[in-house]
Amino acid sequence: MSSCDKALARFFGAVLALGLALPLAGCIEPLYGVSGGLDSSPLASELQAIQVEEIPGRTGHYVHNELIFALNGTGSTVQPRYRLIVTLRERVQTPILDTVTGRATSATVIVDADYKLVTWPQNVEVTSGSAVNIASYDRFSNRFANVRAARDAEIRNAKVIADTIRTRVATELAARRPPSVN
Repeated sequence: MSSCDKALARFFGAVLALGLALPLAGCIEPLYGVSGGLDSSPLASELQAIQVEEIPGRTGHYVHNELIFALNGTGSTVQPRYRLIVTLRERVQTPILDTVTGRATSATVIVDADYKLVTWPQNVEVTSGSAVNIASYDRFSNRFANVRAARDAEIRNAKVIADTIRTRVATELAARRPPSVN
């Protein structure tokens, strides 16, 4: 087969793929918005109307701030229509021990988050679920380096937990609203 025949076969293959994909072009609706962008979408206004309840603890503080930023972006005041209640459980495991000193050389911070989205003020549950994340860090002989490394692991966990909760809540709210007609 000559190079001209190969190029011709690739061309017809691309035309065939385009011809098969064209009828499906209008069937996909983006999760976060319409063609106007994120700020003009109905889902964005639904996410901005979620009030995140305070979460106790340092990791809870990080998750709370990440959720406010992920849902609202700025923390601007929109009349809340929903409340998001998050409960965290955090534990640390030390899977690797130095055989000479008997000290842990690494640690793993595990965060379990249970969340529930309820309407405000009726308290009707919209969705609930759980999210888990694990972050590891190395432990050193310097105590302050260990504290900072542990805090960095908590912050990494908080970002992933908040992103997971936001995605699941957005998916549920998007499934509840009627599809837009263009």
